[in-house]
Amino acid sequence: MSGRSFGYLLFVLAGLAGCAAESQGDPPTTRPAAGDVGTEKKAETGVKQMKTGGSPSSALDFTVKDIDGRDVALSKYRGKVVLIVNVASKCGLTPQYEGLQKLHERYAGKGLAILGFPANNFLAQEPGTNAQIKTFCRVKYGVAFDMFAKVSVKGRDTCELYRYLTSRETNPEFAGALKWNFTKFLLDRKGRITARFEPRVRPGDSKLVKAIEAALQDGE
Repeated sequence: MSGRSFGYLLFVLAGLAGCAAESQGDPPTTRPAAGDVGTEKKAETGVKQMKTGGSPSSALDFTVKDIDGRDVALSKYRGKVVLIVNVASKCGLTPQYEGLQKLHERYAGKGLAILGFPANNFLAQEPGTNAQIKTFCRVKYGVAFDMFAKVSVKGRDTCELYRYLTSRETNPEFAGALKWNFTKFLLDRKGRITARFEPRVRPGDSKLVKAIEAALQDGE
């Protein structure tokens, strides 16, 4: 083999080696990191809660998203009696929306604020988007009380507000995991949790109504 032919052969072999090296160095197919997947899941379920600063001393020390995606500081409800309810559109208890709306019509002028938090934790009974939930509530039940973005109220991804409501450290008297949709927490005008009513206690139940009236009168 001539020197010229041998040199050409070395050139070709070097090129092939370079191509192999580049192939081995190609980056793997991009996949979202574990943290990214969790972040996307939270965004989809509306679980984006922020404390207003420091350790919360009240259930009203949080900022949440309303049904239209706007930030709402729950501190705006200080001075009112607040009923916090986890709601769902495809539950056997969904007709309680009607009773909640009646409470709103009867007592809002006296200082009651009802806060509805859609949640999909129980048999996926709140599968819709925030926009779909808003339309359903308005058209089906004429809901006029304040509604918020979907949150998680049970499990590892429980939102900050419901962690506060169900933790024995922050709510020792009325703590415990939620059993189902339409669990109701009653707060007095100072934001203190004064009662908890389980799902089957309807909005018109005398015990709930009396507790609301007592809380309203207490702050007058």
